[in-house]
Amino acid sequence: MDRPETVLFESRRAFLTGLAYRILGSLAQAEDAVQDTYLKWTALDPATISNPAAWLTTACTRRCVDMLRAAHRSRVDYVGAWLPEPIQTMTNDTPEAAAELSSTLSLAFMLVLERLSPKERAAYLLREVFDQSFQDVAAALEMSESACRKLVSRARSRIGLARPGFSMPKARQDELLSAFQDAVSTGKTDRLASLMREDIELRTDGGGKALALIDPLIGRAEVLGFLGETLHSSWSGYDWRRAEINGARGALVFDGSRLIASVSFACDELGRLSALYIMRNPHKLSRLGEVERVLQ
Repeated sequence: MDRPETVLFESRRAFLTGLAYRILGSLAQAEDAVQDTYLKWTALDPATISNPAAWLTTACTRRCVDMLRAAHRSRVDYVGAWLPEPIQTMTNDTPEAAAELSSTLSLAFMLVLERLSPKERAAYLLREVFDQSFQDVAAALEMSESACRKLVSRARSRIGLARPGFSMPKARQDELLSAFQDAVSTGKTDRLASLMREDIELRTDGGGKALALIDPLIGRAEVLGFLGETLHSSWSGYDWRRAEINGARGALVFDGSRLIASVSFACDELGRLSALYIMRNPHKLSRLGEVERVLQ
């Protein structure tokens, strides 16, 4: 039988992993942070902890902030564009509150979070996404409550209007994904072009380990040219499998039994494609097709 402190920790694991993933942009690193938190937790006498949930959130947040600082330093030498590690999430319909929380898993939103310093990112997520009190956020980050309020306010201004506030209907997401797949498979891009914003962005992440664009492509003509010519010539024979990636429709692309890419996208409030994200880095793809993930 599991010990009571282990049962309590497991009841908070999904929350802690969801928080750590949003801070770090990497599921592998998030799981490391949660495991580190667990080891610290099991070394304590639970009777000395008056609020276990708050203690676990604080310990995990502090570990993530330290890890993010180190990650930011290492990204200086990253080859090409960087994208968060994509995750496969549950496909079941969820209540409205859960759907809004799921929208903060989107790659588009997590890229916006990259504008923030590690402490800004942690403070913003704890307060604005997970609805923690300013008092609890301040305690987690070892700062005064007034300083914490200023930190969150600065984070809000840096994020601007990018905070997710709507969820695109699944039928529309399916339509966009189908048009994208058709364009790549056939080389005919007219249908996809009609669904795109003029200033659409395409990012590919190969991490120096797979063929990918070094810089993002900006603009409808540039993106359509790449999809209808370059990607069509190399991907037309691959197998596509629909998937739920970071809370939205996406696809896994296979060469035989080998997963070679994931595809996901962002759209604006009018339902037009605003960004396309292609993950090619095999390290970040290594566990994507294994299991569906449930993160709070």
